[in-house]
Amino acid sequence: MTWRDPDVTVVGGGMAGSEAAWQLAEAGLHVALVEMKPCAMSPAHQSPLLGELVCSNSLRSDDPIAPAGLLKQELRKAGSMVIACADHHRVPAGQALAVERFGFARAITERLALHPNIRIERRRIDDLPSHPVIVATGPLTEGKLGEVIRAELGGDRMYFYDAIAPIVAADSIDFDFAFRASRWGRDADAPDRDGEHDRAAGGDTGVGDYVNCPLTQEQYRAFVDAVNAGRKILPHDFEEPRYFESCMPIEVMAERGPETLRFGPMRPIGLSDPRTGARPWAVVQLRPENRYQTAYNLVGFQTRLAYPEQQKIFQMVPGLHRAEFLRFGSIHRNTYIDAPARLGASFELRSRPNVRFAGLLTGVEGYIESCAMGLVVSWLLVAELTGRAVTPPPATTMMGGLYQHVTAPRERDYKYGPTNVNYGLLPPLAGARKDNRKQRMADRARSDFDAWIRERPEPIRQSV
Repeated sequence: MTWRDPDVTVVGGGMAGSEAAWQLAEAGLHVALVEMKPCAMSPAHQSPLLGELVCSNSLRSDDPIAPAGLLKQELRKAGSMVIACADHHRVPAGQALAVERFGFARAITERLALHPNIRIERRRIDDLPSHPVIVATGPLTEGKLGEVIRAELGGDRMYFYDAIAPIVAADSIDFDFAFRASRWGRDADAPDRDGEHDRAAGGDTGVGDYVNCPLTQEQYRAFVDAVNAGRKILPHDFEEPRYFESCMPIEVMAERGPETLRFGPMRPIGLSDPRTGARPWAVVQLRPENRYQTAYNLVGFQTRLAYPEQQKIFQMVPGLHRAEFLRFGSIHRNTYIDAPARLGASFELRSRPNVRFAGLLTGVEGYIESCAMGLVVSWLLVAELTGRAVTPPPATTMMGGLYQHVTAPRERDYKYGPTNVNYGLLPPLAGARKDNRKQRMADRARSDFDAWIRERPEPIRQSV
């Protein structure tokens, strides 16, 4: 490495920061990637690797019609390094892109560490440099930098709570009670019988990829009662609980009514118990957590229950009465900024244009969404620094829909908040036709994204 001063500093080595650093470096810019691990670790960190995931299935569906699958298609066409590593380290999960987490993170770390235009600096940063910087520190940003984000950009009320689900050892599951199956014997996120996609329990994988623990009506009611009575880890008195809907803790769902869980993550529709031939009253589904299928994730069971309560209550589920917990569920506070009010069209801080933001901090929720915004902010910055003409992705694409969510001006009374990628971010189709709406919107998105890639005068990425 012959260079000393970076052209750009990227703060944070998660999905957004890793993707941004790679795209900047591929464009020929010198990048300092500052990552606080292992000098400091957040509650969600387990290793010093870059690109760390909390769940093997965090990248969600790869179905080309599902919003997450369509976004991943766009990322592949754009040359995403993160998605390339995910594809290389995927594990069986039907149409979901599940990965072996540590192999995936190692691959990202190695590619960034070996790039001649990237220097990884393991330290905590409190003062931002005066040259261009992309802040992608994620929702658990602390210290002086966290104070800047909370106090200057959005205030202490710009946050929500996120949670992760428990993991159990595969050999501790009792298959005298559990069985392998997917809903209707189909792949992940295939259309339901009503034409919509099944998201209540996270989307099934291929036949046999899921382990199902059925409950009778009596067992389900006892389980819900135990969840409601269990000791929880509560927010501080000065914090108002705000949960992201797709990561709602099970005890919050249970508080909404006795049947809520049965129509959410414990939804039994499309499953039949091979021992009885009947549909269970409720079911707990488990998904492989690693390529060896030695660990399983309790699907949709994000929780703020205390650890001893988790073991006691979850072992009430038939098939899990001897479960060995490799990881208990937990909950953490996520910070985001009021991006439409504070950031410009290139994700730059209006009051300090050399500072740009990417990832969860900007109000997108999810790893692939963060990756996509890391890619977009880096391309826009490259265009500015090199004089290339690059426009944002079209609003009709999933990447463009996320971009519009973050940057588009809002009405004064609009309450900005985090979102996953979804069809509601895209403009409606012309005409009165209502059949095959998602398919037609996906076709339009692919066509418009391909045209956007083709019309750029020269590629952003280039050989180093």
